Amino acid sequence: MPVENVLRSTTRSALGAARDRADRDQSGGASERSLHSKSGDSLASRYSIRVVASVVFDIETVGVSWESLDDGQRTYLTKYVRNEDERDKVPDLLSLWPLTGRIVVLGMVNPDSGRGRVWYEKTDGRLEETSADGLFTFVGDTEPTFLAEFWSAIVRFDRFVSFNGRCFDGPFLMLRSAALGIRVTKNLCGYRYAIKPHTDLLDVLSFFGASRKWNLDFACKVFGVESPKEHGLDGYAVGHYYRENRLREIALYCRRDVEATAKLFLKLDKTLLPVLEDTRL
Repeated sequence: MPVENVLRSTTRSALGAARDRADRDQSGGASERSLHSKSGDSLASRYSIRVVASVVFDIETVGVSWESLDDGQRTYLTKYVRNEDERDKVPDLLSLWPLTGRIVVLGMVNPDSGRGRVWYEKTDGRLEETSADGLFTFVGDTEPTFLAEFWSAIVRFDRFVSFNGRCFDGPFLMLRSAALGIRVTKNLCGYRYAIKPHTDLLDVLSFFGASRKWNLDFACKVFGVESPKEHGLDGYAVGHYYRENRLREIALYCRRDVEATAKLFLKLDKTLLPVLEDTRL
């Protein structure tokens, strides 16, 4: 399924909402319809209403091998360790940093349509499949290829939603892509204390660090959303699954992650986010 299909349902519903708003304005004598529109124009161009599409994104990463780093790099990474226990743990941290890690799974979903796409690392030829429910496309390909496809797809969206994406997923995607020579098309980080265009739900739930931080699993349970962790896999196990070549299972976990984040976003978008947007937190 082409990436454009992810947008189809959202665009249709958004344009429907735009039509309804414009019709209400027209009945009240305040139509925002362009005076010079032609009958063949799209609804988006006929009405002065900007259609905003949202996308939830998430990545799963692994670290490069400790042996692949030269002596200078290893010395730099262990410069501030205080004891041998901390030194032994450094190789396990490489998956957390974009200059020492790789993206092995990348997922995105439109919260309004429920349609999404998950890319996963596959080095022996491209494989593209559609999920049984028809909502997701799973694509196996090389990391540079799927990163380029991601940046091509995300330009169609105006709002980015994540859980800890401002500090992790966003910077990782941008720096890793740059290191591979891939053009970054959107700033996924933005201003630290803004909720648009990037809405990081971890920031929202902690009021940008003013109160306790909650993980996605805990937040989902409180807000009545099925947690992606309920199927046995979590982010800490990704490296183990990767070493066992269980990429499809990681891809399915990533789908559950973006879907849970999308459902949590929709709940907050009806309750908390409007007042935060109004007060420009």
